Amino acid sequence: MKDILQDIIKTKREELERMHQKKVSLREALLQSDYGIIAEFKRRSPSKGWIKEDGRADIIPLSYQQNGAAALSILTDKHYFGGHDDFIRTARSSGVTLPILYKNFVIDEMQLYEAALCGASAILLIAACLTKEQCATLIKKAHELGLEVLLEMHDERELEYAELNPDLCGINNRNLGSFVTNVENSFHLAERLPKDAVKVSESGISNPATVRQLRQAGFRGFLIGETFMKTPNPGQALKEFIEAITT
Repeated sequence: MKDILQDIIKTKREELERMHQKKVSLREALLQSDYGIIAEFKRRSPSKGWIKEDGRADIIPLSYQQNGAAALSILTDKHYFGGHDDFIRTARSSGVTLPILYKNFVIDEMQLYEAALCGASAILLIAACLTKEQCATLIKKAHELGLEVLLEMHDERELEYAELNPDLCGINNRNLGSFVTNVENSFHLAERLPKDAVKVSESGISNPATVRQLRQAGFRGFLIGETFMKTPNPGQALKEFIEAITT
């Protein structure tokens, strides 16, 4: 007679093995990309409400991959962004193989396990949400789980967090308190980051010319969501954006 318990344990071991396997690298994907676009699946915003309430995780992320994204970012916060961990699982099931950033407000180790289990490659840590000690602990645990870390900073006071040696250093152009966006923030802080940091500019990027300028300033990644998500076809919008970078 078949031993169901043994089958269950075997399956659990396989799940754990997949969780501990090295994830596809967000850092390497950006370093190898000519454009470095991290296309974001973002259905809602606290400041603007629903952007694309009917946006499907089995269609848009794969379309991003097919149209030139270097990596993806998927919002998983439910209350403010209309996200869900299952969106990453769904994207993976649809055929997405690109690195996926688990985009949420991570403040506890439990969330790192959730990110690893749903198929993320990297997690976002926000300096404004964490003490430096908390951030260091979460970076260490993330690496133990095979996850890379994009550490987001917003102002000069937070730049000391870069000493924790995250895999990528992000500069958020949006003030998380007021939600006012200014891309000049990336240009202002770029030179103050470690020279060997893989720099990512986040939020407020809507012009291909801005990407060209940010690349000249040393940035290798550009996290863009609303610019694409507010259009009828986000994947096509991404394709046209990338084409415009070179013209």
